[in-house]
Amino acid sequence: MSAPAMTLYTNPASPFARKVLILLRETGQLDKVDLKPTTLTPVSPSAELNLDNPAGKIPALLLLDGNVIHDSRVILDYLDHQHDDTPLIPRDGPARWRRLTLASLADALLDAALLIRYETALRPAELHWAPWLDSQQRKIERTLTYFEQEAITELSANFDIAAISVAAALGYLDFRQPDLNWRNSYPRLANWYFEVSKRPSMQATQPSA
Repeated sequence: MSAPAMTLYTNPASPFARKVLILLRETGQLDKVDLKPTTLTPVSPSAELNLDNPAGKIPALLLLDGNVIHDSRVILDYLDHQHDDTPLIPRDGPARWRRLTLASLADALLDAALLIRYETALRPAELHWAPWLDSQQRKIERTLTYFEQEAITELSANFDIAAISVAAALGYLDFRQPDLNWRNSYPRLANWYFEVSKRPSMQATQPSA
């Protein structure tokens, strides 16, 4: 077996890195990548990562030629062009923009959940901004409502970029907001997530602290 051609900066708690790991497993590319566990927070960056990604964020994908691809959406698009099976991101037409839009909406949910995490885990309790936290939580609830009412049939059609992104977002809610009990309010989404969570790619990438 040849040496991995790429290095992925990752962290088991990162939902954005998880999306990349799921795609790698779904497309049979995991052996092409050397996984580099990276520990960081917004106030404790990784000096090594900063050398390759000036934004200091994970995931970041270091290619064999020394170039580095940043941002999970860009990395996913790149990796989806590196295999010969059915693309997980449609190449063109309305389907491409719709699936990417659903994936982007899932990322927006993750952004809100991460902002809540940073506010509650990194800032002293006396400095927590309740209106800010409430605003982020409402974003999460609106997005879950949309997936439940408007997108569940589309998500059920294929386990592609949209489904991967939504599944990673729901997994992060379970990981960081277990008291949310989102399944009670969104039963169709809960049933869908129950089924996709059985996939080996999902089982192998469950988040951990």
